[in-house]
Amino acid sequence: MRHSHAIVNIITLYHKKVRTVNEKFVLRHVKRVSGEEIDIEIENGKIAGITSAGEGCGAHVVDGCGAYVSSGWIDMHVHAFPEFDPYGDEMDEIGVKLGVTTIVDAGSCGADRISELAAHREQAKTRVYAFLNISRIGLVRIDELSNLEWLDRELVKQSVQAHSDFIVGLKARISRSVVGASGIEPLRIARELSYDTGMPLMVHIGSGPPDIREVISLLQRNDVITHYLNGKKNNLFDAEGRPLQEFSDAIGRGIHLDVGHGTASFSFKVAEAAKQHGIGLHTISTDIYRGNRLNGPVFSMGNVLSKFLYLGYSLEETIAAVTTHAAAWLGKPELGRIQVGDRANLTLFTLDNKTVELIDSEGELRVTNQVIEAKGVIVDGEFIECEVRS
Repeated sequence: MRHSHAIVNIITLYHKKVRTVNEKFVLRHVKRVSGEEIDIEIENGKIAGITSAGEGCGAHVVDGCGAYVSSGWIDMHVHAFPEFDPYGDEMDEIGVKLGVTTIVDAGSCGADRISELAAHREQAKTRVYAFLNISRIGLVRIDELSNLEWLDRELVKQSVQAHSDFIVGLKARISRSVVGASGIEPLRIARELSYDTGMPLMVHIGSGPPDIREVISLLQRNDVITHYLNGKKNNLFDAEGRPLQEFSDAIGRGIHLDVGHGTASFSFKVAEAAKQHGIGLHTISTDIYRGNRLNGPVFSMGNVLSKFLYLGYSLEETIAAVTTHAAAWLGKPELGRIQVGDRANLTLFTLDNKTVELIDSEGELRVTNQVIEAKGVIVDGEFIECEVRS
């Protein structure tokens, strides 16, 4: 493909000629998702200028040859604590190497190990935030809410206070295999902790009990439902594919919807029903970790985004779900824009016309003729090549 070859030229030019993040260079002939072609001048790790295509100035010229540029992609649901197996991975493996400049770990760690997760981010080029698991043990085991003694309210409050620059919310995984006999009680505790800390909730939904209606009745404005397109029996749609009334009510009161694709939580059929009824898109996330990155069905953010193009969403809608929408929820609008004076936080990607099989979490295959592939990111003025995963 012409675009893919062009990005290889970007990488070669960057490493040969732009040796420090302080040198001014021009990213030339790139285009916004609207199709507008621009040049972006970068100096001292910041965006120094945005001009019409071909008019940018700098000591070095890096030709994008028409590749797309957006603000850096944000993945609102990943598992980035490398010590946990299988639900863990290296931050940069699921971040900048896949075109994602900001990741949000979705409750890998509770109070026992959140400080370790915070320390890991100091070594990463990817920007990292986290939801704190309300269970102190986190994902050291997958039934972390089955024993209410593992929910230590004081430790949650202390962790939020100690890591206020890092923790963006509280995570509660409310499905049968996680809560066991505890039922809905962990979510009631999470709601109280949300009041006490001022932190919103991200709630994982899946197989019942608890019944999904009981779960969503406890959620409020700015809380996040992740896995909202899962195909399990206890999902948010009735047998005819219509949204449950309780789900529609939750959307009306400002619940945030997050995809959280994962190994078992994204169904093409449910996603088609959601689109038919005008639901979403808020944020597209991967729920990526080592296993589903290497073996699928996730592979990469680009692969997940391509599924939404296949479903009929526009490029603008799809990219907004990993840029402006995610940045707005995080309360960091600067992460979702390309603006002079901001830190250089960019994702370069192509929209390639080729035939690719896409697979959902139910094992259903669909064939698409158009795929999004991340080619590189610029983080604080440094260009990092992406690893393509189909």
